[in-house]
Amino acid sequence: MNIADLRKSYERAELSEDASHADPLAQFDQWLHEAVKAEIPEPNAMTVATVASNLRPSTRVVLIKGYDAQGIVWYTNYESRKGQELAGNPYAALQFHWVELERVVRVEGLIEKVSEAESEAYFHSRPLDSRIGAWASPQSQVIEGRSVLVANAARYGAKFLLNPPRPPHWGGYRLKPDGWEFWQGRKSRLHDRLRYRLEGGAWRRERLAP
Repeated sequence: MNIADLRKSYERAELSEDASHADPLAQFDQWLHEAVKAEIPEPNAMTVATVASNLRPSTRVVLIKGYDAQGIVWYTNYESRKGQELAGNPYAALQFHWVELERVVRVEGLIEKVSEAESEAYFHSRPLDSRIGAWASPQSQVIEGRSVLVANAARYGAKFLLNPPRPPHWGGYRLKPDGWEFWQGRKSRLHDRLRYRLEGGAWRRERLAP
């Protein structure tokens, strides 16, 4: 196989200024709903990019758990690698890639922790196994083997039974966007790219060359 010969012509849709929303959140809401309606696997999966103090970037895939005018929310272990990097540099970039629709959404902005009340409410809405898992996994730390996770899960399961509290190191982050980009694949690599950026408290929409 010659990987350089792998190509695809993108011809499903287009993205024009006239047909797009003036508010990027409304555009995102439309595209996310279309991804869900299309029954794309994990339509709420997004890549989170952070930068460490040594300026080395890192990425991982997480699941969006909420979005509104305040920003985009997901939940994680605050002591994980991403948590440590966000503590030192509270800016991040998100990317959604809906392959079947030939679409990408990129979002950039400042990160803040969600309120304790929000983290509590979401934690207690999770399945029991997931709540125990938040205690069992020392996320991003080196462990000797999977048996460590299994043993931790058994220990915390026995300790908390059906009512595990939210770990103090676990909660939500909110990215407050100051930039969005919507990418729609087009034929001949002449893709549509619309960027929204904050200017004087209002969103300015502009087209980027592919």
